[in-house]
Amino acid sequence: MKIDVLTLFPEMFTGPLDVSMVARARKAGLLELRLHNLREWTHDRHKTVDDRPFGGGPGMVLKPEPIFEAVQSLADAGTRVLMMSPSGRQFTQAVARELAEQPHLLFLCGSYEGFDERIRTLVHDELSIGDYVLTNGGLPAMVVIDAVARLIPGVLGHDESAVDESFSHGLLEYPHYTRPAEFQGMKVPDVLLSGNHAEIEKWRREQARLRTKERRPDLL
Repeated sequence: MKIDVLTLFPEMFTGPLDVSMVARARKAGLLELRLHNLREWTHDRHKTVDDRPFGGGPGMVLKPEPIFEAVQSLADAGTRVLMMSPSGRQFTQAVARELAEQPHLLFLCGSYEGFDERIRTLVHDELSIGDYVLTNGGLPAMVVIDAVARLIPGVLGHDESAVDESFSHGLLEYPHYTRPAEFQGMKVPDVLLSGNHAEIEKWRREQARLRTKERRPDLL
């Protein structure tokens, strides 16, 4: 998979995307990640990317010219252009799986008061990671990239890990335990020590449904 990120703050990405699963995907050649500063597609002395909004109001709006030029330079017929926006559709595990099947993703990360509306004609999808507003679209893009990268076949140690986890089947994930079998008076459920795989699977399904009912009943 190839991912391009168009942002005014590429330096934000050089920490989170250089460690853990994203780093593993990049080192293994499973993910090609390129960061681009939007100012590279400006042509004036001040590298201007924003201007005052028509009609008045606070803040500045990202201009269409550099973004159109950048997208036309970076995208091809197989590219899915994504805009990070509080007004986009909610990003979920299902959306992550959908994006992981794409050969090329191009992220547009906004700043200031947002994008000139005409930029949306370039976009295939708008995504939001929650009902709140951040300083810019960099952090949401990192969240999406991390969630997508770990779904690329070969990135996780066991590909089943990406299947048997929270939200993959519409439920939260069941509780996990490891050694020791007893710690500070807290014991691992007997069923997990039984070796009966059918009963273990049944217990896990019941626990996943119970946890979802308690914590996220909206998913049921």
